[in-house]
Amino acid sequence: MTQLQFTLNMDLLKDSVMNSNIDAVVKSTIVLVLNEYMEKERDEYLQAQAYERTSERKDYRNGYYDRDFIVSIGKIKLRVPRTRNGDFAPSVFERYARVDQTFVLSMLEMVVNGVSTRKVTNVVEQLCGEKVSKSFVSSLTEKLDPVVKQWANRPLNVQYYSYIFLDAMYIKVREHHKVVSKAVYIATGINQDQKREVIGFKVDHKESYEAWKEFLSELKSRGLQSPKLVISDAHQGLKKAIEKEFIGTSWQRCTVHFKRNIIDTLPKKGMGEVIVDLKRIFEAVTVEDARFFRNEFFKRYEENPKLEKALEILDEGFEDAIQYLSQPAKWHRLIRSTNSLERLNQEVRRRERVIRIFPNTQSAYRLIGAILMDYDEEQAKKKSIFSKNENVPREREI
Repeated sequence: MTQLQFTLNMDLLKDSVMNSNIDAVVKSTIVLVLNEYMEKERDEYLQAQAYERTSERKDYRNGYYDRDFIVSIGKIKLRVPRTRNGDFAPSVFERYARVDQTFVLSMLEMVVNGVSTRKVTNVVEQLCGEKVSKSFVSSLTEKLDPVVKQWANRPLNVQYYSYIFLDAMYIKVREHHKVVSKAVYIATGINQDQKREVIGFKVDHKESYEAWKEFLSELKSRGLQSPKLVISDAHQGLKKAIEKEFIGTSWQRCTVHFKRNIIDTLPKKGMGEVIVDLKRIFEAVTVEDARFFRNEFFKRYEENPKLEKALEILDEGFEDAIQYLSQPAKWHRLIRSTNSLERLNQEVRRRERVIRIFPNTQSAYRLIGAILMDYDEEQAKKKSIFSKNENVPREREI
């Protein structure tokens, strides 16, 4: 690479140091360096000094134009040299494009992390010295679209996911001049490296068999193989879709939801001992023990008319709620509930709450996708879920 030699206007720089704050000093220095650098680049391009007559001259000088340029410390104004034929292009803007990109990515990161568009515009104003519109910030977030789309459609046949977790959450979206509720379907899995991974998500209408079936079918089209176990709540449409799409896969009913459904039918007072006995069933380490504790529970409380509904629910859903016991014991606490996925949903909700109502479905897909990508990157950095540093979420107290 050619080395360009140039000198700076030290009087102007000294004036900046004496009469400005440090930010102005830094900006003035950058402006001086870049302006002088572009001037020397033009001289080299022309292969002739000013007013020099030479047969090697490629073009002629044609003054300057001003251009605003955003760098990491804010906005500066450069004096860009140009040539008569207009073929000369300074390398400054190409070389420093990465700085500009970093600035844009910083704004995107603020949005993804739940900072409101209004607050982002205030931050930009402090950095650059002038206000930017909300629409400008919104347009920047569209840069995430191809990134999120590529990640969301990546092949799934390079890994086998033994255990898959499914759940849905609801968000508000503007559609056809009204606010509607939409479901966000999220699927996570435990991969061969024994790490959690988001394997798919979708923004669609309310939960239904057709919607869940389509979502699972899309996962399969990306190469997802039938897992050993699918863990979810007892939504009838979801359960039916799992049976249809994953032949030979067992379904694990989330024990947290299941116990809560039973406890909700109990009287409000005097049920402490009943709840302890109920929890004991799902603290068993073998299928045989769980069935023994379940039978003991029925013998003890079947004559109590106040527990009739609770016993009915327990009897109906018991086998689906102990499928995790057929897997190795080390997996039990990880696969008996959807707690890990619900924690992820809460993280999405925390950032989504700032927006409250998405302007359209695409913006919801974009932001939620970026959040899930961020989660995936963090999980990839962690050790196995069995490592001592792994923070395994405990079941919430019931």
